[in-house]
Amino acid sequence: MWGVMRSSAAEENPLVSVIIPTFNRSSQVVEAVQSVLEQTYRPLEIIVVDDGSTDGTREHVAAYSDRCTLLSSKENRGVSAARNRGIRKSCGQFVALLDSDDLWLPDKLAHQIAFFRRHPQALICQTEEIWMRRGVRVNPRKIHRKYSGHIFSRCLPLCIVSPSAVMIKRELFDLVGLFDEQLPACEDYDLWLRIAAQHPIFLVRQPLIVKRGGHEDQLSRTVLFLDRYRIQSLCKLLQGARLTPEQWWQAAGELQKKAAVYCGGCRKRGKTDEADRVDMLVNAALKMPDSTR
Repeated sequence: MWGVMRSSAAEENPLVSVIIPTFNRSSQVVEAVQSVLEQTYRPLEIIVVDDGSTDGTREHVAAYSDRCTLLSSKENRGVSAARNRGIRKSCGQFVALLDSDDLWLPDKLAHQIAFFRRHPQALICQTEEIWMRRGVRVNPRKIHRKYSGHIFSRCLPLCIVSPSAVMIKRELFDLVGLFDEQLPACEDYDLWLRIAAQHPIFLVRQPLIVKRGGHEDQLSRTVLFLDRYRIQSLCKLLQGARLTPEQWWQAAGELQKKAAVYCGGCRKRGKTDEADRVDMLVNAALKMPDSTR
């Protein structure tokens, strides 16, 4: 599908495609681009995907037109569609994602390429991160701790893989697919589960990204009831992914816990139709396929 020609020199110093989706973050995306340009690793392909911004993002990014590609759309289709568009247009052997409100430290890509050179069979790795909230450094909670290797069960409660921290070999997308464009949130949780069900996700233990949170347009602040989309993702996973019996039971248990909390909250708020809808979705997903028996 991707068909990139490779020489021995390219294997030693492979092209990395950096995908930066953005929506109405004209000043932040410029800082994100600058952090990529300051990377000690080369060669780079930088693709900024402007997902229907109305704040002058296109004009701000145009100042870097000699060093990055800008893909623009007239409508806001969501971060999954933006990332997927950038991935499809890219041609690097490796893909690195960067959210437009995050930053990379200068050696981020160099450390990850070095990791892949040491571990040529690996398909994905992420780094540790520095958390900033409204300009102040904060410590992640224990539930956000990152792990390395076969981490499927640890990925079930919540997302412990950061899009801005990952580097992915291109062929992995052929194996598990791209981001689900039907999910307005938790699209990363969905993809990491599909990957972790079949492949190890490795951790480079240096903190090499600056994750900036607390701003008003942060997705986790603007999309209510995120577990609704985690439930949707788990239902899809149980019905369609190639899970081992142990993985199926682990995912089923997490789904039941999330559904009980979410549906209970809906009923307390009088949203019985939504609770009934999710109950039906969950009950259908919990019918164990023959392959997992």
